[in-house]
Amino acid sequence: MAAFQKFFSLFFFQLVITISLLDLTSSQGLQLGFYKRTCPNAEYIVHDTLYKFISRDPTLAAPLLRMHFHDCFIRGCDGSVLLNSTKNNQAEKAAIPNQTLRGFNVIDAIKSELERKCPGKVSCADTLALAARDAVLMIGGPSWIVPTGRRDGRVSISSEALNGLPSPFANISTLKQNFVSKGLTVKDLVVLSGGHTIGIGHCFIISDRLYNFTGKGDTDPSLDPKYASQLKKKCKPGNTKTFVEMDPGSFKTFDEDYYSVVAKRRGLFQSDAALLNDVETNTYVKLQAVTNGITFAKDFANSMVKMGHIGVVTGKQGEIRKNCAIVNY
Repeated sequence: MAAFQKFFSLFFFQLVITISLLDLTSSQGLQLGFYKRTCPNAEYIVHDTLYKFISRDPTLAAPLLRMHFHDCFIRGCDGSVLLNSTKNNQAEKAAIPNQTLRGFNVIDAIKSELERKCPGKVSCADTLALAARDAVLMIGGPSWIVPTGRRDGRVSISSEALNGLPSPFANISTLKQNFVSKGLTVKDLVVLSGGHTIGIGHCFIISDRLYNFTGKGDTDPSLDPKYASQLKKKCKPGNTKTFVEMDPGSFKTFDEDYYSVVAKRRGLFQSDAALLNDVETNTYVKLQAVTNGITFAKDFANSMVKMGHIGVVTGKQGEIRKNCAIVNY
């Protein structure tokens, strides 16, 4: 990790040089080097604070990436997933799909350091976007440019997350609709699904797939029988605590193995298996599987840039939260 930290510092030095030469603004108000005057070391602070966590626990990369995804898909990338529920409102955190999220403490730690160095300057939405990028890079994945300038939303509603996030039980038609509604393509769907190369899945999510797929005590026929048997040894009926690896054998490393897993009909969720049920997604899965992910890293970086622009709040909209879990008063 020490060698990587040296490389990563060099990467950021080069990025800062690039930003000093270019003042690029996106069509939605995001800008490379947005904080170069108000908090010039913002990205270094995010990196250095995050590294202290990832170096001790690389498994935190997956939930941070997932958190960013869940944030952007509900109300856009505005940090709304970070807000706590209040007496009068159940926030996105309370929604069933978000109850297994973790890593909020990491974002809080980064934000605290940013507030100490640059009070009221860096948004929670940008903090999360940068942390997700850096976490993936720290475990061997690609990097991508993260234009900043997102501001934080003040609204977070549990029911929106429950109904709006792509479901692990979804079929390919529903998944395509989910992504298209956010301005993403079918290719983005299959590429971003590759994020499942890291992380875990809880047994209770796949219980019906293993034991009661059609309500008749059967197993999902799209799941490789040998793999299903292995899963049943770990995931007994009614098990709510055990988890299994999304990408068995390399779930702590960001690589292209996910596509080989899916191609062998060993995708953990129904939404993973669904990628074989569409010509475009099936073709992409099999291409990456047989070519050792020839274009995956580049494609993932491109799709993450697109995702990071969904519904952003910029300019004078929203706010810069002092505490990511609580709106300013």
